[in-house]
Amino acid sequence: MENFLAYAFMQRALLAGFLISLTCAILGVFLVLRRDAMIGHGLAHVTFGGVALGLFLYLSPILVALGVAAVSALGILKLKERAGLYGDTAIGIISSLGMALGIILVSLAGSFNVDLFGYLFGNVLAIDPEEVWVALVLALVVLFTIALFYQEFVYLTFDSESAKVSGVKVRRLESLMAMLTAVTVVLGMKVVGILLVSALLVIPAAAALLWARSFKEALAVSASLAGISALAGLIMAFYLDWPASGTIVAVSGLLFLILFQMRPYRKTTGEEPS
Repeated sequence: MENFLAYAFMQRALLAGFLISLTCAILGVFLVLRRDAMIGHGLAHVTFGGVALGLFLYLSPILVALGVAAVSALGILKLKERAGLYGDTAIGIISSLGMALGIILVSLAGSFNVDLFGYLFGNVLAIDPEEVWVALVLALVVLFTIALFYQEFVYLTFDSESAKVSGVKVRRLESLMAMLTAVTVVLGMKVVGILLVSALLVIPAAAALLWARSFKEALAVSASLAGISALAGLIMAFYLDWPASGTIVAVSGLLFLILFQMRPYRKTTGEEPS
């Protein structure tokens, strides 16, 4: 462990990986319970187009991707509302267009394939101090917003119709959650890449919901599993020379399988409440 922490790049990777995994895990609980887990996958595809656009225009890929993802998240909500489409249909339309944009720009440029590769598969070990600060600020903004609107988000998650009748501004809350998801996807892109970022949103939350007896417990368990996955994944990647992004997600998936296999035993012994 001393050797692991002796390197500045590993310290930055650990800090960024833990923060972003924690943010994904907490937001993921809301998304999974709302059956909106696929929005992370869809926005990841859109982010690919945003990164390609940023590289094509010689602008900051992260900032451009953040703007494209935020607009796309709101576009998904508008399609669901005005066109009467199901959520997965709206996500499929927007994500396909984002991916198509990225493919066209990659073909036109033909010169930033190496840079794009890092965004596709993640490169947390190469994260610089400035990017750590950006990740820290954005992660704290997401977590603070969730804490600030916690009761409203919980109400929206479990009974959106009653929330609407009670005077809760459901549309604004849904737009806010979509924006938070967009920010979180762009954050996770640096850790595990565009292709795997949705896993950070879904797997820890799904594993936590297998065991948690309350919503707050689900948040705590999901955050703990995400932190363990980030730490263990980075340690294994360092000592085994494995890709950090794939290792983090693989550890998260392994934890899910372990909890999934243990859950039936709890039910048969009567430990799980009815």
